[in-house]
Amino acid sequence: MTFAQTFTYWVGGLLTLMIFSFLYKDNPFYKFAEHLFVGVSAAYWMTVAFWSTMVPNMVGAIYPPSMGWFAENQAEAATLMAASSKWWRILPMILGLMMLTRLVPKAAWLSRWPMAFIIGFSAGTNLTRYLQSDFIAQIRSTLIPLLVFDKQGFNLGGSFSNTLLVIGVLSSLIYFFFSKEHKGWFGGTARIGIWVLMVAFGAAFGYTVMARISLLIGRMTFLGNWVGSVF
Repeated sequence: MTFAQTFTYWVGGLLTLMIFSFLYKDNPFYKFAEHLFVGVSAAYWMTVAFWSTMVPNMVGAIYPPSMGWFAENQAEAATLMAASSKWWRILPMILGLMMLTRLVPKAAWLSRWPMAFIIGFSAGTNLTRYLQSDFIAQIRSTLIPLLVFDKQGFNLGGSFSNTLLVIGVLSSLIYFFFSKEHKGWFGGTARIGIWVLMVAFGAAFGYTVMARISLLIGRMTFLGNWVGSVF
């Protein structure tokens, strides 16, 4: 391996061991790796956001000739420089600069205006988006036939799956209906809803655990490769 690859392997291996040292107890090595990870991540994503969002959507939109510096060839530079200016984007630029006034105690009140605009706009747009993608889509997914027929005739597996899905959704909704006491058949249905919710939460938790285990396997594989390169 080259010197750069060897250096990268050693830095990655040592930092991984520093993170794993927390399994023993909290120590300065773990704190160093944690602070380094957070700082590098924040700096990286700040740089990515600046060059991929602020430069093209603010500087390039307001003054297109400035984007010619970032073109890979003459044709792309000519296309970027010929774009029309969007002067109305000066307003969001001003709002963004007003956000920075939060760092100045005497002018911190100015940051409330762009913050209120962001929260209000996000709430309004996300409300319709979530209604379409989550609420209405879930209702539509539940309106399915209990008896499924295909070209071969009656589909037992599909019918059982649809029936189980509808019963699970209705029993879960009944569990959250607190205007009626959970007794008799109503209480029994609510208990079925509890089981359905527990299965759903368990599946979600298991999926998260498996994702974390895959990350752990990746780190252990890296450590194995690192030790192999040393010895």
